[in-house]
Amino acid sequence: MRPADILDQLDAAVEDFRFPDLDNGYSYAVDARLHGYRDAGRWALVVETIGYSPRAGNLTDVLHVFGNCLNSGEPGTDNGDFLDRVDNWDEMEDPDEPETYRGGPVVLRGRDIGVAGESGEDLVDVLRRLVPRHRELLLADERELRRRIPVDLPEVLRLDEWHHPDLAGGARPSQSETFRQIADVLATGDLALYAPEAKPNTHWSHWPESGSL
Repeated sequence: MRPADILDQLDAAVEDFRFPDLDNGYSYAVDARLHGYRDAGRWALVVETIGYSPRAGNLTDVLHVFGNCLNSGEPGTDNGDFLDRVDNWDEMEDPDEPETYRGGPVVLRGRDIGVAGESGEDLVDVLRRLVPRHRELLLADERELRRRIPVDLPEVLRLDEWHHPDLAGGARPSQSETFRQIADVLATGDLALYAPEAKPNTHWSHWPESGSL
């Protein structure tokens, strides 16, 4: 495995609009997580981006899946990689005021969650307050993460924050210190190769244009 091959796949995903874009105008950024997997001959990368899409009408964890050992589908996303997390959306969104919180509990994956929100608030603000207390309910479990990658492939890297490239500004993974170093780790297994100087920017506050369309 070569780092260049990994980066080539990630760059190609950008051109196909299949690489995670934290500034996606159709989805308000809420949270993110990155998983790296490898062994002597295989690598995989799963990047989760949790966002609120008014058009889709849910809070969705999108899994972007890459690697040289995928069980199904192509690098990037397929239909099964979009995981809606709110079970009672019609009860929490005001039918007369779209994108507005109606009040009451949020049901996340079968669990009633009390939220710090008032009726009439913007839904995106209420949803963002689900993090960090209920973060693990929003992010993927092991079964979801392994749907398209081998179950026996060891996870060697997990990041809850990192410096993500600004795709709208023309940046590509191969130009990103973060993803160049991630590619080095996936190719070699040497975790010491991930030591970026760039400060993390995956918090939603760094992507003010997300959800603006």
